[in-house]
Amino acid sequence: MTSSFQMPIDHSDEFFENQSLIAAKFQEEDFIYGQDAKLPGAIVPDDTLKQPGPDAESIFQLYKRVATILSKYTVGKFPDAALKHIPSMQNWEDVLSITEPHNWSPNAVYLANRIYVSNFGATKAERFYHLVLLPRVRQDIRQNNHLHFALYQSLQKALQKPTAFCKGILIPLCESRTCTLREAVIVGSIIEKGPIPFLHLCATLLKLAGMVYCGTISYFIKLLLEKKYALPYRVLDAVVAHFMRFVNKTRITPVIWHQSLLTFVQRYKNELQKEDKDSLKFLLEKQTHELVTPEISRELKHSYNRDKKPGVLMSRPYGSILVIKAFEEERFRILDFPMEED
Repeated sequence: MTSSFQMPIDHSDEFFENQSLIAAKFQEEDFIYGQDAKLPGAIVPDDTLKQPGPDAESIFQLYKRVATILSKYTVGKFPDAALKHIPSMQNWEDVLSITEPHNWSPNAVYLANRIYVSNFGATKAERFYHLVLLPRVRQDIRQNNHLHFALYQSLQKALQKPTAFCKGILIPLCESRTCTLREAVIVGSIIEKGPIPFLHLCATLLKLAGMVYCGTISYFIKLLLEKKYALPYRVLDAVVAHFMRFVNKTRITPVIWHQSLLTFVQRYKNELQKEDKDSLKFLLEKQTHELVTPEISRELKHSYNRDKKPGVLMSRPYGSILVIKAFEEERFRILDFPMEED
C-alpha cells in the first residue's frame, strides 16, 4: 500500500545503510518509481525496525520486475529510482544484468543512459557503454538495417563523457574487427557532429594507429584527422608508421585507406619530416589508386618540412613554387608622418 502523502525518495548514503527501511520497500510500487512516504529520520514503527535486511532473493525479484517494465517501456513513469541505486552497489554489473539490458526498449535505453551519464564516473560509464549501449546499438542495426532514433540520441548523450565514449564504444568497436560499414557510418556521424577534446582525440588516434588493420579503422582515423587539431609530433609519427605498415603488403588496400592518407597529408603535410615524406613517396609506388595517389603526390610536393621555417608560399606558372620571406617589421623604427596644424 502506498501512502496518501507521497514525497520523493532520498538517495543519500544514509538511506542505503538503513537496511530495515529498504526491506520494507522492496515489495512496494513506489520504491521502483521513486516515491515513498518513509524518509530517513522519520518515525518508524518498532515492528519495521525488527525486519531483516534485504537478501539476495528480494533484490533479484525487485530487479526482475524492473526488467519487465524496461522491456515494454515506451512513455510514462520510468523506474529511475531503482536504476539510480545500482551505481552505489559493489556488484553493480551483476545487478544490472538482472534487468536484462538486451531486452530493453530503445526509449528505456535512452532514459537509462541519461541517468548513468549523470551518476556514473568515467570508469563505470565506460563499462556501461561497453556492456549495454554498444551491444544494444549493434543489435538494432543488424536487425533493422538502421538505428532507432532513441538509440542514436543515446550515442549523442554518451559523447558527453568523451573518455568513456572512446574507451567503451569506439575502441571496442574497432577491436572487434566485425564492425560493418553501416555501423561505422552511424557511429562516425556522432564523432563528426560532436566535439571531442584534444587530449582524448590524440589518445584515440594513437590507439587506432596501432591496431590490427581493418577498413573501418581508416574511416575513423579520417574522421578524427578532419577535426584539424594541431596534433603533437608523437601522434603524427604514429599515423605515419600506421600507413607505412602497408609498404610491403601485397593486398589491395581499400579506397577509404587512400582517402584517409590523403586527408592526413592535406592537413599535416607541413608538419612532417623530410624522411617521412620520402617514406610516403616510396609507399605511393607500392600502393596506388588512379585518382587519389596523384593528389597525395601533389600535396607532398607542394609543402615544406617540419624543421624548416616557412615563408609565404605563392604559386607560379608551370607548377613551381616561389618562397618569399615573411615581412619583418623593425620594432623601434618609427616613420615620420606629417601632422595637421592646429
